[in-house]
Amino acid sequence: MGIMSRRTRRPQPARPTPASCPCGLPAAYDDCCGRLHRGQARATTAETLMRSRYSAFAVGDEAYLLRSHHPTTRPPGAGLDPGVRWVRLEILGTTEGSAFHTTGTVEFRAHYTEGGRAGSLHENSRFVRHEGEWVYLDGVTGD
Repeated sequence: MGIMSRRTRRPQPARPTPASCPCGLPAAYDDCCGRLHRGQARATTAETLMRSRYSAFAVGDEAYLLRSHHPTTRPPGAGLDPGVRWVRLEILGTTEGSAFHTTGTVEFRAHYTEGGRAGSLHENSRFVRHEGEWVYLDGVTGD
């Protein structure tokens, strides 16, 4: 019986795979909503702002949430709950909110888990331009 030689494989260095953006668009967080969170880009539509705000909840960026909230309706804090993990965003519809508008709405469903249980938040959010930038004004929650 002969001895079988084994070839040893050299471990390959792990290729970094940038995390997908929580907003659901097919891009890495750093290239998508991360640019808005860092102030390197501005939201060009109400939907882009909505997605970036969802991502801010997902990554815990309270400063961005407050900065992107209209000053007349801005709360003292963003109300981040460390027990909630935001897992998926569905955009259900939009009205206006393009680069050519000053107002817009985005209807969405945000899915989360809390204490191992799944849940969702359904909201129709209103956005306006304030000092040239899209900001969240308020929203009506549904089922």
